[in-house]
Amino acid sequence: MTRALLNSGLQLEYDTFGSSDDPALLLVMGLGAQMTAWDTGWCELLASHNRFIIRFDNRDVGLSTQIDGVVDVGALMMAAMTGGELPEVPYTLSDMAADAIALLDHLGVERAHVVGASMGGMIAQTMAIEHPERLISATSIMSTVGDQAYGQPAPEALSILLAPPVFTREAIVDRSANFAVVASQRYFDPAAARLRAGEAFDRSFTPDGFGRQIAAIFASGDRSAALANVTVPMLVIHGLDDKLITPSGGRRTAELVPGAHLLELADMGHDLPPQQWPIVAAVIIGHTESAASCAGSGGDVVTELTASGAATQSEE
Repeated sequence: MTRALLNSGLQLEYDTFGSSDDPALLLVMGLGAQMTAWDTGWCELLASHNRFIIRFDNRDVGLSTQIDGVVDVGALMMAAMTGGELPEVPYTLSDMAADAIALLDHLGVERAHVVGASMGGMIAQTMAIEHPERLISATSIMSTVGDQAYGQPAPEALSILLAPPVFTREAIVDRSANFAVVASQRYFDPAAARLRAGEAFDRSFTPDGFGRQIAAIFASGDRSAALANVTVPMLVIHGLDDKLITPSGGRRTAELVPGAHLLELADMGHDLPPQQWPIVAAVIIGHTESAASCAGSGGDVVTELTASGAATQSEE
């Protein structure tokens, strides 16, 4: 793993898979999650399709720079949901999107495919809005558009998101079982979840960054109007079991972005279970190939998979 020093003074921890001579595919992780949440096996699978895979720790998580600043997350969420005046925040999703672009600069990558999950999907959308000249394609997984009418968590998922924090390794590992509520109802593996939680704690524990990242989400507001003008070819993937960002978030994203394609997967929640890797990787690689050859066309692979009964899909 390597650390990139950006012009902003931030340092981003990253690593890569595959050959830098292949088209670059940047993976952007979600709220409070380290780059290792993109499983090594998943990265190697994508790289085997002749892609140069880049994963990195967002600011305020993992081994990247920790940002100063205290935010009242409760007040911010209330203001965002009621249309009130938002308090100041240390940074927004635009800043996080700029971090990702700066990492591409560091690596000498002029244009890349970008795949983001959850908050990472929001960052990928923001990159497509604000830096379209740097993207060949974008894929938004288990994400939403910032409009409070879409993708809102189910009550049982919201209780997990807003639960009081815990600070010991044992408590964090024990809590990992709670995520069965939002994950694939068929494929969630409690033992694997405990192992991942322990490994993440051992690598880095940055609880304050979680609050600042969630503040960035709410402070960034609704991207709907901007997404309606996006020209970057967009693929949207969402699990039908997702109770943390419910499927309407993905549907709304695909509805807004011109020419976007939507893949909805049964037996996937707010996770990417290994059993679904072959389908998801095939669709993403197909999307990147289509985007590189003729912008905006990524539906053929999706249609082929759904015809085989492997997934459900719809297009707007």
